[in-house]
Amino acid sequence: MLAPSAATLPRGHFLIEPYLYDVIAAHSHGFGSLTYVNYGLADRVTVGLIPTAGFNKVSNGPSSSRVGLGDLTLQAQYRLTKFHAGSWIPTTSVAVQETLPTGKYDRLGERLSDGLGSGAYTTTVALYSQTYFWLPNGRILRMRFNVSQGFSNTAHVEDASVYGTEAGFRGHAKPGGSFLVDASWEYSLTRRWVMALDAAYRHNGNTTVTGYDILGANGARNPASIRMDSGSSEVFALAPAIEYSWKPNLGVLIGTRVIPAAHNTHATVTPAVAINFVR
Repeated sequence: MLAPSAATLPRGHFLIEPYLYDVIAAHSHGFGSLTYVNYGLADRVTVGLIPTAGFNKVSNGPSSSRVGLGDLTLQAQYRLTKFHAGSWIPTTSVAVQETLPTGKYDRLGERLSDGLGSGAYTTTVALYSQTYFWLPNGRILRMRFNVSQGFSNTAHVEDASVYGTEAGFRGHAKPGGSFLVDASWEYSLTRRWVMALDAAYRHNGNTTVTGYDILGANGARNPASIRMDSGSSEVFALAPAIEYSWKPNLGVLIGTRVIPAAHNTHATVTPAVAINFVR
């Protein structure tokens, strides 16, 4: 459900996998979608994009005014090795993603729930691996182990934003780096039914916001200086899921990601459904 595959698409083939989900927190629902659109440029090279959209419903303020677009991610993946039965070498790939700040993130006015983006360009470098185990009952257990690191540039911020700034703010936000480790297991119950489990850990670095309040007591002539630090955060996640395939190239996945409260992290439960189509 969470770990991308280390395998690349054969040349000329494509994959489309749309997800619909609801991030449920104590006082909010974050309805969202993301879609993997990948194309096999060569047998070892897959390119693609991940458009996102969302709508936030909150109980302690106004909800989103409409369904909005989030940030858009472009990606390229190169396969290094390929798994062969009887060999200990897994399928491995390196991937590079570039997230473009296409989602609204500042000048939110009184409707903070319209914030669906970060305002920053983010580059993520990842190493994916995937291998298979034949169990004593003849069934296959597939395991993935992925590691990635994200780096963001500085975002220009005005007024109320996703970074906690208010009306009159002028300045910048520098999101901290993000390190992710994700392990997943998929067990084939039958040719059509598969059970899956992801276990993930993410460390988010400190986000720094610096700027001025042009609406302060001294006005624009001598604006008050502002600095905010989010502090680092840690996220632990488990995501059990089940997948049913009508055909070898078409299936549906239903699962739930569970994140308990941790350091600077609120507890959330995220049910999700996805359709996987390969051609």
